[in-house]
Amino acid sequence: MIMKKRWVQTAECNEEAVITLAKELNIDKSLAQVLVQRGIEKFDQAKDFFRPQMAKLHNPFLMKDMDKAISRIDEAINKAERILIYGDYDVDGTTAVALTYSFFRKHTENIEYYIPDRHKEGYGISQIGIDYAFANGYTLIIALDCGIKSVDKVEYANTLGIDFIICDHHLPSDVLPPAIAVLDPKRPDCMYPFKELAGCGIGFKLAQAFCMTHKLPVSEYEQYIDLVMVSIAADIVPIEDENRILAYYGLIKLNSSPCKGLKALMDISSKPKVYTLTDVVFILAPRINAAGRMDHGNEAVKMLICDEDSAAMEQSEFINLQNSDRKTSDQTITAEALALIDECDILISKKTTVVFNQKWNKGVIGIVASRLTEKYYRPTIVLTESNGLLTGSARSVAGFDLYKALLGCQDLMVQFGGHKFAAGLTMKPENIEAFTERFETIVSATITEDLLCPEIKIDAEIVFSQITAKFQRIIAQMAPFGPHNNAPIFVTQNVRLVGSPRVLSEKHLKFSLKQLNSSSFGCIGFGLAEYEKLLQPNRSFTVCYTVEENVWRDQHSLQLNIKAIELDN
Repeated sequence: MIMKKRWVQTAECNEEAVITLAKELNIDKSLAQVLVQRGIEKFDQAKDFFRPQMAKLHNPFLMKDMDKAISRIDEAINKAERILIYGDYDVDGTTAVALTYSFFRKHTENIEYYIPDRHKEGYGISQIGIDYAFANGYTLIIALDCGIKSVDKVEYANTLGIDFIICDHHLPSDVLPPAIAVLDPKRPDCMYPFKELAGCGIGFKLAQAFCMTHKLPVSEYEQYIDLVMVSIAADIVPIEDENRILAYYGLIKLNSSPCKGLKALMDISSKPKVYTLTDVVFILAPRINAAGRMDHGNEAVKMLICDEDSAAMEQSEFINLQNSDRKTSDQTITAEALALIDECDILISKKTTVVFNQKWNKGVIGIVASRLTEKYYRPTIVLTESNGLLTGSARSVAGFDLYKALLGCQDLMVQFGGHKFAAGLTMKPENIEAFTERFETIVSATITEDLLCPEIKIDAEIVFSQITAKFQRIIAQMAPFGPHNNAPIFVTQNVRLVGSPRVLSEKHLKFSLKQLNSSSFGCIGFGLAEYEKLLQPNRSFTVCYTVEENVWRDQHSLQLNIKAIELDN
């Protein structure tokens, strides 16, 4: 069955600004339109966009409590206190811990790191972790990518004589934890100019502030920019402002002189010649994540902080094996979940999907929830059993506030947390039926039919004759692509098939298209194999796509990556 998609034209923009910018930059008007739609109207703005500069990074001391954080770290180093770097078990958390630990171990020997066990401790600051710190004489914990809501845990640590510095990027509650410093741009009282740093980005700013205070060279913290870039890619934060600068230079470092751990992982992963942010998302990030999903996040940190090539390769091989196990596990669970949905007719007239199996691996249910959401396109929750409770991962569809829907079910849960598009939750087993019913009721009453249909945002309508080598080069310079700076999607009408389409791997479609008075273009349609029989040489149709460079056996050509097809009547 072909899933229909909504094609939405990006809102009209200032035509005069488009014309002026096209002339100033000597680019196609449609590309100028894309830039203006993204808030780039002036030549200087375009210069900053196409040529990011590290000098444009914000002063870290604009972040609330940064001065307190540096002062407490200085005190700990001067007094030879034991410092524990604490972080989440996902990619953002492990890269943040690797960066902060690697940086500060050059300034003190009294430092170690700690990653909580996903299965025994769960997400965030745990009492087990605090007790570990107390038992081993740590008096300062620097928490990364977590902690902003851990009021009770920080209070408990304070009773043991342990201070906290929180470095988080999640939304805070009304009450902040009683830490020595709480670094989070999303604090209402924080005037930091950019609010969307990843957790590793906060660790990077902490290192930057330390170097500024002690007049150390910028290379002392900039050397970790590849780790920051990996966290930006994996955590799907907006690619704008500081994130664009950090991702841009992080990719340069990744492709030229990555840290030993990342280099080993790239080598073992059959890396492309040049990594893009998309390659990081689909090749490196899942492998780093696999450590925390299948075993322990410590294994990812071990790899990322390696100083020796041999140790890095050995650890990356271990991580790669864990990723293979992760793929087997999530494929098995996905198949079981799909069978359960079919068997129970879960989707009949429903706007949500909630599935449960007590034997499913807690570490991969988030991936399964994403796969089910992608297939059926409705808010989805996948639950398993852990320590006598049901624990689950929830995923939403674009435009629907999942967190708000869960808020209406909070009395049926032990705890939950997350944001608009993804969340985690736990509940008592006896509440699953009531929860499933109420979640369906709330979603059904608030979601629109449009939101249950995937959306494709069209940046501009063009004709094939506009697509030239220069056109593609300008698009390539808009990278790295990601949220708030996606690869431009164009739409072209009245195109026709050239030759016959070919199905690849039973899922994808490779074919060529031509428009009147234009050259033909090779096309790839991922997941569009169902269109093979519908595309006929004598039929015209409309396509939306991105323009990219295809390299095959050292031959370079322009290729259209087809996102959707509409057959003309």
